[in-house]
Order: sequence, then C-alpha cells, then structure tokens
Amino acid sequence: MTIHRLRLTTLAAAVALLGASDASLAADYTLRLAHQLPASHHVAQALESFASEVEAGSDGRLDVEIFGGAQLYGPTQFHAAVARGQIEAASMLNLLWGGTIPEMQVFNIPYLITHPQDLENFADSEAAAWLDQRLAEKGVTNLAWLVDANNLVYTSAQAPLVEPDDFQGIKIRGLSKVFDAGLIAMGASPSTMPGSEVYQGLQTGVIDAAMSSASAVYARRYFEVQAYGVGTNLITVYQNIIVNPRWWSELPDELKGVVTTALERAEQQLLPRSEGISSEQITRLEDSGMQITLLDDAQQRVLGEAMRPAVVAAFLETTPRGQELLDLIEQR
Repeated sequence: MTIHRLRLTTLAAAVALLGASDASLAADYTLRLAHQLPASHHVAQALESFASEVEAGSDGRLDVEIFGGAQLYGPTQFHAAVARGQIEAASMLNLLWGGTIPEMQVFNIPYLITHPQDLENFADSEAAAWLDQRLAEKGVTNLAWLVDANNLVYTSAQAPLVEPDDFQGIKIRGLSKVFDAGLIAMGASPSTMPGSEVYQGLQTGVIDAAMSSASAVYARRYFEVQAYGVGTNLITVYQNIIVNPRWWSELPDELKGVVTTALERAEQQLLPRSEGISSEQITRLEDSGMQITLLDDAQQRVLGEAMRPAVVAAFLETTPRGQELLDLIEQR
C-alpha cells in the first residue's frame, strides 16, 4: 500500500510508524520509505512506480509505504532514522551528506559528471562502489543512484544570470559549502535554507535568486516569484535509496531481488536521454511566464572556468580522500 497524503497529523504519523495499516499487517514485510519531494516531482513519481512494482512482484508479501514531502522526518534526519531502524528506507539527496560523507560533494564540481553517457555508466562504476562503501561505514546500505537532475536553473527576478559578472552582489540560495565556493568566487552571497523555504525567501526578498533543477523550479512554482531562468547541465544531483542494513539482511533473497530489479528500472527511467534540459521542461516554465535562457557551449565554458577552481579547492580542503575519488572518476 502506498500512502498519498500532503500532511500527516502527529497521531497519523505515529500510527504509520507502528505499521498499523491493514495492508501492512497482511504483508510479511513492510518497507517505509521517506523522501522530501512534492508529489509532482519526477523522482517522487518514479518512487510511486517502484512501490507498485515491488508490491506486485512480491505478490503482496512486501508492503511499500511512501511518505513524501518530509512528512515523517526532515531531510537532514533521514540518515539517522534509517540507520537506527526508525524507518526502513529513505531517498536522500547527495547534497545533504555534507560533513558526514564529504566525498558526496564531488557531484557539485561543475561539469564533472553531467553528460548522459557519464550518468549511464556511473551506477556500476568503481567510483560509485567506493561511495557505497562510505555510506556503509555510516550505517546504511545504498541500493540505488537515482538521477534527480543533471541540470541547474538559476532563477532571478530583475535580470537573467548569464555571465559570471551577473552574480555580483546577488543574494542566492546556496547548495553546499563546496558548491557555494564557486558562487562566492563570482561575487554572490549564498544563503543556506531548506528547499521548502525558498519560495517564501524569494517572495519576501530574503534572497534575490535561487537554483534548482528545471523540474523542481516548476514543482515548487518559483515562476510565480521569479521572472528569469538560466539553464545549464552544470552539476548532477542524485537521490540515494538507503536502507537499514539489519532490515535488508533479514529480507529473503527473492524479495531483495524484487526490490533491486524495481530500483534498477527506476534508475534507467530517470537517466537523461539528451544533453541539457528537455524541451518539455523548458516549455512548462515558459508557459508559466518565465523567460528561459539556455547557455551555449561558450557560455558554459566561461561559467565553468569562473566556478570550478574554487569548488575543486573547497572539495579537496574538506575531503581528506577527495583526490582518491577524483582519480577514480577520471578513469572513466
């Protein structure tokens, strides 16, 4: 059974955590999976399909309950909740690992792993296995690398952010300490805030600009408070499907196979098929009133040259084994 709710009361959340639904009681096993995304987000929809496939493929033996929109825990609580067994699984943005697993910030290096072929090969790469081991050392088992986005849209209200000089003096929602080093190098002032608070920050003028994937810009309706969007495949954002190791070890092999097969299908479903941002995503934003500019190769090169040295330096400074991971990535 997949639970579709925008909100849960404290009582309802407690009941869910106790596994008190009729379907859960009828199933042999329950997989409660939390994520922070709105229901309209493409990864959230892929997770709904995953849940349906697992339940069908297991003949109802494995009940999957999806709790989206950070209903049960805040995004920064997902790791601890899964490691402690408070929930079985979560879909967690690589951006959120921060100081816990600083190596995960490697995806914030501009234009390092963003091309479709790079992404298609990554999940089975030595670099991915190396990062899976870092996750295991922190008490969780990683089952999948789901591409949340391999594009970034800088949104703004007064003028499009095309050239590095356009960022001078701009208050912008940051992504991480490592990535924000690149914003600071261009003269911007990044601020940390949860994705759920960005809209209000833009609306009230706490920040001037934001950045997110094209799908998230649309899902979170930034177009209502921002007139311009500038798109490029600057970085890749992954969602890792992490599970509690004890729960996973106790799951029968045949059910593990059902889960991994469904997640492999989700990985393939979410892979980008072409460079840049899809025409469908651009059309949705333009039809919503936003003026969209897509950076050409020359503009991307200028942006990368402005940001990348500072981002790489910040990554290596905060990540003792960062060069080891970069070397594995460069082997591709």
